[in-house]
Amino acid sequence: MLVAVLGGGRSSEHEVSLASAASVRDGLIAGGHEAIDIEIARDGRWLHDGAPLALAPAAGLLGVDVVFPALHGPFGEDGVVQGMLESLDVPYVGSGVAASALCMDKVRFKELMGAAGMPQVAFRGVRERRWRAQPDAVAEELAQLGLPVFVKPAHLGSSVGISKVRGPGELAGALDAAFLHDPLAIVEAASTGAEVECSVLGDEEPRASTPGEIVAHAEFYDYAAKYEPGGMELIVPARIADDAREQVARIALGAFMLAGACGLARVDFFVEGDRVLLNELNTMPGFTQTSVYAKLWEADGLAYPRLVEELCEIALTRHARERRYRA
Repeated sequence: MLVAVLGGGRSSEHEVSLASAASVRDGLIAGGHEAIDIEIARDGRWLHDGAPLALAPAAGLLGVDVVFPALHGPFGEDGVVQGMLESLDVPYVGSGVAASALCMDKVRFKELMGAAGMPQVAFRGVRERRWRAQPDAVAEELAQLGLPVFVKPAHLGSSVGISKVRGPGELAGALDAAFLHDPLAIVEAASTGAEVECSVLGDEEPRASTPGEIVAHAEFYDYAAKYEPGGMELIVPARIADDAREQVARIALGAFMLAGACGLARVDFFVEGDRVLLNELNTMPGFTQTSVYAKLWEADGLAYPRLVEELCEIALTRHARERRYRA
């Protein structure tokens, strides 16, 4: 296959995306495929060999067979680039426009999962405009979540902009930090359970990996714990009961299908004994060979080059299937 690997992007996860894209490219080459790099600059320009790309509807992309958008965060993982790739009429790895947009919005995702009866920690969405106009009313509502709570931008990943609030006096600063990135913040009740993650791979009949447990060498699993050397440890399989492990896999697959995801996702949980709580579903998680998504599949015997190859194959199959329904 000839694969275009997209990296960079307009979000604050630009550098993380470049690392993911480099690993994907190397994995494809190791698997015997040809890969070309396309960088999306911080200002949104698409660049190939340092020159801007001209994109035209239905014209494909540089003659490639499939595109691997190793992009994280807004303007990459939220349906924007997926919509562009649909317009180009080129197969691409990962979820489509609707599922990408849904899962990037932590508040809407949790509302949908809650409506379907998925167990979750308590949460509230807070819009900056309302916080500025009615801070006392918002603070009173958030007090119902108890303390501590975690405050995050609603549309970012990689733990960017996350704060742990231990007392009422810290709430305003945490919300201000989140609003630097996003006009919508999510405030979540803390869980004392183990942080467990499960990788999902597939399309119409997805499969779940063995769950792994995250042990952060910090107070909580923040950006530094995720990306700095020695910041975290992944234990596979997770040190949870067999019944909880089965629940994690079942809920991961259920959330994947309910969200309409495709190709891949990393689904995050808190496990409190026998109680399993769904946290997030990431449609394009970190994708280096040492990232949790790939490491979980490696533990199940699926090597990185074969993983990226299978994702490209899924993209080709989905594209061919969906084209049969187009007018």
